[in-house]
Amino acid sequence: MYATSIRGTRYTFPDLKSLMAKATPLRSGDCLAGIAAASAAERVAAQMRLADLPLSTFLREALVPYEEDEVTRAIVDGHDAAAFASVASLTVGELRDWLLSDAATDETLAALAPGLTPEMVAAVAKISRNQDLIAIAAKRRVVTRFRDTLGLPGRLSSRIQPNHPTDDPKGILASAIDGLLLGNGDAVIGINPASDDLRRCHELLRLIDELRETLDIPTQSCVLSHVTTTLRLMERGAPVDLVFQSIAGTQRANRSFGVNLALLREANEAALALRRGTIGDNVMYFETGQGSALSAGAHHGCDQQTLEARAYGVARLFKPLLVNTVVGFIGPEYLFDGKQIIRAGLEDHFCGKLLGLPMGCDACYTNHAEADQNDIDDLLTLLAVAGVNYVMGVPGADDIMLNYQSTSYHDVLAVRRMLGLAPAPEFAQWLESMGAMDERGSPKPLALPAAVLPLLAKA
Repeated sequence: MYATSIRGTRYTFPDLKSLMAKATPLRSGDCLAGIAAASAAERVAAQMRLADLPLSTFLREALVPYEEDEVTRAIVDGHDAAAFASVASLTVGELRDWLLSDAATDETLAALAPGLTPEMVAAVAKISRNQDLIAIAAKRRVVTRFRDTLGLPGRLSSRIQPNHPTDDPKGILASAIDGLLLGNGDAVIGINPASDDLRRCHELLRLIDELRETLDIPTQSCVLSHVTTTLRLMERGAPVDLVFQSIAGTQRANRSFGVNLALLREANEAALALRRGTIGDNVMYFETGQGSALSAGAHHGCDQQTLEARAYGVARLFKPLLVNTVVGFIGPEYLFDGKQIIRAGLEDHFCGKLLGLPMGCDACYTNHAEADQNDIDDLLTLLAVAGVNYVMGVPGADDIMLNYQSTSYHDVLAVRRMLGLAPAPEFAQWLESMGAMDERGSPKPLALPAAVLPLLAKA
């Protein structure tokens, strides 16, 4: 039992799970689950009580039972007590204060990361202002490598997302080339296939790999099929760079995605064995999003922000190249409006970075949410200030296959220019060699490279 009093009113919370849920800033998913604070006063009371909670409490009281959940077991069994020692005596509030201090540098945060559990960083997020989330995350750089180097200071990378409702090769190729000429694609050229058909996914992989090889692009490709499909593709000799999978923060939620930790380990090992990376071996690509466990009926009564942080506990087991929260994709049932989407995006980036992950964000919304492109402009700019590793480049910011709104190639250029950011160094050098970027990092008008004309004709 956890309790606190405010102006003569006593608020009680039966367990840590309830305290965490009640302390969470308002969002529609927790209301839908019936676990949100009943009032702003109760929320403040829960946040005050949470701020005074010793961090060690999270090592004694599991929110999702250890015996029932392999995610909990991975978090508990993998906890680094030596790394935790430097903050073991602190409360949640004291950790927040330390994270905001000059003592918390990129180096000290990197050393601390293995000692922090997802629940600890989720708790800190709940008592932090948006400005805190930005200021703390901006200190942390997580660098990964495959064919180029992602996450360096002063860099903002992007995924080209050239989706097509019928997987039309010509449409996908045209969208990808458009993105490349606008300086996008250093994180990955990643296609969400309209179907998980093995033959079609193989064709799309060959298409993008041929484009990459033709132009000698220092980036990586990915067809975002289910991990079991990707395993079959690797068995057939398909040019698989990265293994993609959506993941969540509980065993039951991951089961709803058709995965478990053993399957992810198998896929990771298979991709590593291909040795397709030229400068690094980070081969996994994970996507997450607040509300996925609740939508699968697998949330164990926990709030969605905490479970999202637990998904990052899964991701860091595999040293991924890319992780991103698709923050507004599930819909207004989970994040109702622009304000909730912005807050969730900043929380997710903050939690992922503190846990040592190369965090990106698909700053997005569905058309039935109370949000618009101005909200996404705000989130994109705030994330760039916070040091996000990468964002999405979608033609016109409108994904015509998945039917949602995201960020465009031009949005990426605008934020880079405003904040003085550049693509990954190897990719920037390639753009300069192609004549597509000037010495200030601005795109230059460029005719369609002659080498891609046969690809378009064949597609």
